[in-house]
Amino acid sequence: MASLANKHGGGSKTNINGLHFEQTTSLNDALINKGYTIKNGYDVYKDNKKIGISAPKRNLYKKILEPRGINFGSIISKQLLPDDAFYNLNDNTIYILEKKFQNSHGSVDEKLQTCGFKKWEYEKLFSPINIKVEYIYILNDWFKQSKYHDTLDYINLQNCHYYFNEIPLDFLNL
Repeated sequence: MASLANKHGGGSKTNINGLHFEQTTSLNDALINKGYTIKNGYDVYKDNKKIGISAPKRNLYKKILEPRGINFGSIISKQLLPDDAFYNLNDNTIYILEKKFQNSHGSVDEKLQTCGFKKWEYEKLFSPINIKVEYIYILNDWFKQSKYHDTLDYINLQNCHYYFNEIPLDFLNL
């Protein structure tokens, strides 16, 4: 299942490589490649049994929160739009996936350091419906440089996670 190209991108300086990285690390593509079925664009099935909901960006609200009576504005002050999100019905956990690509110095460096705050915001958002939260970065090889050692340690210290170049379906309990 090919992802549609993002014609708008992130910031004004987002480069084509960053857009390509985000498009080629698609959760739905990873699920389909491992034998899962996606129905209605969101519902994830294994062996004809619904096991989860794949809900990127605003669909996190439309497909998971709003049907459960959650109005984000009464809980958090700003709507968060994850690159990908997977609600695993079997372990009652929402896995938030943020994809970060870098190939030169830039603002992504500081964005990685916000994982603790963003996880806290998602935990507030999902606490009324007792859904656990895991926050995960999908990074490209740029972040394997030694200058990111402290940043990667900090991500772990905040009980967040990171993986390189792929979506960790095992971590999503799939």
